[in-house]
Amino acid sequence: MKKEDCFYLGKIVKKYSFKGELLAKLDTDEPELYDHLDSIFIDLKGNLVPFFIESSQLHKSDLLRLKFEDVDTEADADALLKTELYLPLEFLPKLEGDKFYFHEVIGFTVKDKKHGVVGVIKSINDSTAQALFIIDKDGVEILIPMNDEFIDKVDRKTKTVHIKAPDGLIELYTQ
Repeated sequence: MKKEDCFYLGKIVKKYSFKGELLAKLDTDEPELYDHLDSIFIDLKGNLVPFFIESSQLHKSDLLRLKFEDVDTEADADALLKTELYLPLEFLPKLEGDKFYFHEVIGFTVKDKKHGVVGVIKSINDSTAQALFIIDKDGVEILIPMNDEFIDKVDRKTKTVHIKAPDGLIELYTQ
């Protein structure tokens, strides 16, 4: 399994018991969706390795308590601390309407109400305070904040994100 075929679910943050149990912080608004998994991929030195889950349960709302098969000691658990958890993309719940996953809109065309076609989304920058569409327009990079006020519609059929950019924003990049 390759990382590009998966989504980041969370990170193992600490040990829970001396019997190899671990706590994972999930990066989701709905942790209960991932409470009864059979297996999960763990990033070990850049390789996704499948681990089978003996038991799991939610712990303090956004933490998932995990017991993996063949992880039975504190030393086994120590080896997995701070590792990232991944699941195949097909495990993501389907989103409707104008809600979308970041990976889902890569390659979509962005159309602005005033300027028409702005370009194609080549990536999303979510390392800033506000996530940004990184759009390619004929070799020029345009950054548009992913703000609900700016996004009019996400059309999955035509692979288009319709926006209403603030006055002057697109002109900053195109003049």
